[in-house]
Amino acid sequence: MKKTPFRLTPYQVQWLLVVGFVTVGYALYLRYLAIEFSSAALACDAGLQTMLCKTRILVTSLFRNSVFGIVALIIATLHLLRPSIVLLTGGLISAGFGIVLYNVSLSGLAIGLLILGFARPAPATA
Repeated sequence: MKKTPFRLTPYQVQWLLVVGFVTVGYALYLRYLAIEFSSAALACDAGLQTMLCKTRILVTSLFRNSVFGIVALIIATLHLLRPSIVLLTGGLISAGFGIVLYNVSLSGLAIGLLILGFARPAPATA
C-alpha cells in the first residue's frame, strides 16, 4: 500500500490563513474586550444578560477547565495519525483559541503535532 504525502493546495492554504486570522482575531476580541476589560467584566458580573456576557461566561468556563488545549491536542494527535484538511482546520481553530485564551502549554504542543503531520517519508524515486 503506497502512502502519498500530505500536501496542501494553494486554496487550502488560503482557507487556513483566513480561518487562522479570524480565530485568533475573535479570541483576542474576547480576551481584551470581554474578559479583561474592567467595565464589561463588572457589568457582566452584575447580571447583565447580553450575548457578550453569555459568551464571556462560556469561554471563561472552557479555558478554566483547559478544554481548548485538550481538544487541540486530541485533534492534533488524530491529524498526526491520519492527516486531513478537516482535522488541520479544527486543530488550528482550537489551538488558536487556546493560545490566546490561557491554555498555552497544551495548545503549543498541539501546534507542534499539527506541524509534524506534514512530516512523511519522501516518495521513492526510480
